[in-house]
Amino acid sequence: MDQRHHIIEENEYLLELWHKAQAGDKGAFCQLAERQYRSLFAYATNFTDDRDFIKDSIQEIFIRIWEKRTTTTIQYVSIYLFKSLRNQLLQEFRRSKPVRSSLNSLEVNELSDWQTVETQIEQVEADSESQYKVRQAINTLPKRQQEVVFLKFYNGLENDQIAALMEINRQSVANLLYKALGTLKSQMVFYQFWLLASFMAL
Repeated sequence: MDQRHHIIEENEYLLELWHKAQAGDKGAFCQLAERQYRSLFAYATNFTDDRDFIKDSIQEIFIRIWEKRTTTTIQYVSIYLFKSLRNQLLQEFRRSKPVRSSLNSLEVNELSDWQTVETQIEQVEADSESQYKVRQAINTLPKRQQEVVFLKFYNGLENDQIAALMEINRQSVANLLYKALGTLKSQMVFYQFWLLASFMAL
């Protein structure tokens, strides 16, 4: 099963849980939250290293979503949750004095401002040494490039979906990916870059 098919099936399952939750099924809502929690937590680390703050933010969006479930329409569950968390984090960053994230005020403002990865990327992820080195390299990228790489590589979103989530245009997504790829190329040894580049197209 390729990644695109897996993503479609996963969304269908999450939508099934969501529709049950809309009808008042708390168990289904808890299953949905548990299934998405790790991805949401990982996504939030692109914005801040404060684990307690991340946990509180995730809890807050799920409480709000549950309260508004009967009037909320969702087509892509993961994208909706990522965007909800992103908005929650950015609102908190702007309210906090000093800012609680690892971002400076300019980066927070900017945040508002490759063909889908195939399953072979799992070969890199399966090898602990390669995984460590790839993620080390990704962590050196500017925050917006990290965010785009996370959404593209680890969640398989299309450029249009990333653009809508980050509230930028599709070309900006392509530009961020291109810059990220160039940086990763310069920081990783040849065989690692070759593996990574083999799994994505601009």
